[in-house]
Amino acid sequence: MALTAILLFLTIFLAASLAVLIGYFTLQRMGAEAAAEDVSEHLLDESPSVIKDQALSSISLWAKLLERWDFVLIMHRHLDQAELNWSVGRVTMLMLLAGSIALAIAMRYDRIPGLVAILIAALVAGLPYLYILRRRSKRFHRFEENFPDALDSLARAMRAGHPFAAALDIVSEECEPPVSTEFRKAAAEVRLGSSWDLALSKLADRMPLLEVSMFGSAVQMQTRTGGKLNEVLAKLAENMRESTALKGEVRALAAHGKLTGGVLTVLPIVIAGMMTIVNPSYLKILFDHPYGKYLIIAAVGCLVLAHLVIRKIVDIKI
Repeated sequence: MALTAILLFLTIFLAASLAVLIGYFTLQRMGAEAAAEDVSEHLLDESPSVIKDQALSSISLWAKLLERWDFVLIMHRHLDQAELNWSVGRVTMLMLLAGSIALAIAMRYDRIPGLVAILIAALVAGLPYLYILRRRSKRFHRFEENFPDALDSLARAMRAGHPFAAALDIVSEECEPPVSTEFRKAAAEVRLGSSWDLALSKLADRMPLLEVSMFGSAVQMQTRTGGKLNEVLAKLAENMRESTALKGEVRALAAHGKLTGGVLTVLPIVIAGMMTIVNPSYLKILFDHPYGKYLIIAAVGCLVLAHLVIRKIVDIKI
């Protein structure tokens, strides 16, 4: 069985590699060079940047193939927002490898239908990307917590007589990451010739939060019309603290609903496992009957759908 699984994995991996090569040469004959230049311009956000963009992959063949797909732009942005030094090529190859291994293991068992095996492989292949999204969400949460304090420090530095650029450098050295990292990038872009409007716009792209957009709008308005920016930033920080406190209360109230949804999702699986151990013949008919496997697939699909519905209900937006 182990040799069969290894041969099956190698077959799937070689087939996927062959499909990649066929797709690459097909796209190249259809004028892939023009499409590659267009995607490269989008990766630069249609504007010059002093921050060096990471290559999609160290393998030129794989990188040129990835440049043909729109999802690469989203994945590239998510990796940057999660502050991971991984390339898109590395992530996609890891997803392909994980999915191939999961499919090879799942197909070893005759009781697992082919559709379920493909579903399991797809879920396992998506785990690296889920990790990226989870890390990105945690980084956003840390930014939201530290951003009001950074704005207060920025307002105090400007009140002490420092210009905005010098105050931003001071705050970037004192506050905690990821706020310090993002402020340092914005200050570096301005020092190397970029405008404040462009630097703040890129800051809002890297951190797509309402608070960052409000901060960028306040600074841009002050540069055009003048005014006491330190007072605006202090008031903005106060409002952000109140908003963060309200979001914390809402999350605490919604935690009970999320926990209930998780328990209701896991409970049928636990009961089925216990019944399989106590009385294996009770659920055996589901595996032996021709329609039993489809009923299992339908039950798993309903569990996943119900869990998503519960999460959507308790996910209160402010």
